[in-house]
Amino acid sequence: MSSISQFRVEDINQQNPIFSDFRVMVETAFYGNHVKKVSTLEEAYVLAKDAPGTIVTDLPVYQPEELGLPSDAKILVDNCGGIVGRTSAARRFINQQTETSTNYGVILREALFQAEKKAFYRSRVVVGLDEDFMINGHVMVPEGYEQMLYSYLLNFQVVNEEYQNKYQQSKPYAEGDIFLFADPDWSHPDFPLGLALFDPDHNVAAILGLRYFGEFKKATLTLAWTIAHRNNFVSCHGGMKQFELEDKSHYTMAAFGLSGSGKSTITLANHQHKYPIKVLHDDAFVISKKDGSSIALEPAYFDKTQDYPMASQDIQYFLTAQNVGVTMDNNNRKVLVTEDIRNGNGRTVKSRFATPNRVNHLSEKIDAIFWIMKDDSLPPLVKLEGDVLPAVFGATLATKRSTAENLDPNVKIDNLVIEPFANPFRAYPLGEDYLSFKTLFSTHDIDCYILNTGFYNDKKVTAKITLSLIEKIIENQASFEPMGPLAGLSYLPVAGYEPDFNDKKYMELLKVRMETRLNFIREKETINHGFDSLPTEASLAMTRLIKTLEKYLR
Repeated sequence: MSSISQFRVEDINQQNPIFSDFRVMVETAFYGNHVKKVSTLEEAYVLAKDAPGTIVTDLPVYQPEELGLPSDAKILVDNCGGIVGRTSAARRFINQQTETSTNYGVILREALFQAEKKAFYRSRVVVGLDEDFMINGHVMVPEGYEQMLYSYLLNFQVVNEEYQNKYQQSKPYAEGDIFLFADPDWSHPDFPLGLALFDPDHNVAAILGLRYFGEFKKATLTLAWTIAHRNNFVSCHGGMKQFELEDKSHYTMAAFGLSGSGKSTITLANHQHKYPIKVLHDDAFVISKKDGSSIALEPAYFDKTQDYPMASQDIQYFLTAQNVGVTMDNNNRKVLVTEDIRNGNGRTVKSRFATPNRVNHLSEKIDAIFWIMKDDSLPPLVKLEGDVLPAVFGATLATKRSTAENLDPNVKIDNLVIEPFANPFRAYPLGEDYLSFKTLFSTHDIDCYILNTGFYNDKKVTAKITLSLIEKIIENQASFEPMGPLAGLSYLPVAGYEPDFNDKKYMELLKVRMETRLNFIREKETINHGFDSLPTEASLAMTRLIKTLEKYLR
């Protein structure tokens, strides 16, 4: 088996590195008399369908029996209140913790004690869909949140007979199982936004006072990505697909971006069926440092509903929906009101059938990585040479937030922010990710590009343009030109989006954007005692670009 669920008696001691105080607290709670085990997806569906807060629509689930659901299963709706996005401000990592004034152990023990006064459910999933990487995961949620449990078992892989057999044959790792405890009803005066408490070194987390399903999904991925990182994989918050070309060769690409950047659009696009395409996943996967192969972590998709009106054919693949409306159609059926009419960030868990070309493992190495940015100083497509520049620009990925996040009211959603490798869920030092990606570029001869899916020259870069540029690359029809004086950068000309390197205002903007990246790198040298500091070569590479621009502007 992959992860460790049981221990020899002589190994249950304080020298065992799998145990920690937080892990023991959380795992212990799973065995209480107030906790009922839910073993199958069908059982979870019935619980969710009958829960007081659930709306059972009249929309049938597509091929329910193939998913392990009742033949008459319907799409279920659940709305979680005022907060409809992830609250990053609630996250605390024990391995990074510098707030000595707060005793999180006491808070967690008290939360677990108070939880004993109500009924809970627990269930099991597998995270990682190939025998080379499969981790056993356990989740515990209170009665009243049956829809949360059901969505969780849909999003990850419930342990059925097929996956139990796969798991038995999977590669073993010296890692304890994942344990995720959740009490959305918890409250504490010191944590008005809730508390997402992680002990990533020991594969355990507690989600307290938070009801948005994305918190549970990303908490699990945070732990799984950390396990993968410790075991010679590169952890990826992005989408991956593989094209089959006319000569039967393959081109495998990954696109990294925050929610709302175009990551799913790029990954799931069919390109007018010009190529046979395999999709690994649009959100979470890992890449082997050893051979460059890739593994998906989840079978389903947690997608925004804003692009799917009720008439869309994609609705048929919905399994559950969160934070959406319901109305009656002219056939007297309860149906969905999507497109974020009710509120921002309406969501759905979609089945794997949404991509009939879905695979869980790609054995071929990746050919190219695309950093998706919303930096208006960059043309629609930029190529980065070598291994240092691709890693530096990945570590300083400039983008914008979306309604997927529960932001402070004072934060402007249109502000440019830097989110390294488009992964705000990293629980280990940023410098380690930097070196992991740099190794990928150098060892496996991977190309690197930046896709600007925002605005350039005050013109929106449309999805149609972005997809056409990707097609030129995979067909080897792209002819790049130098990015002005910047060594190691080139761009693909696009009509109406040409950079003018003689325009002083534009060159000043380009310099400002590079300075923003350098400032970010320098800040990381001191914040949190340098936990996320980058190698010196990162700041040197960005400094060289800035000096080149300064010289050019004289």
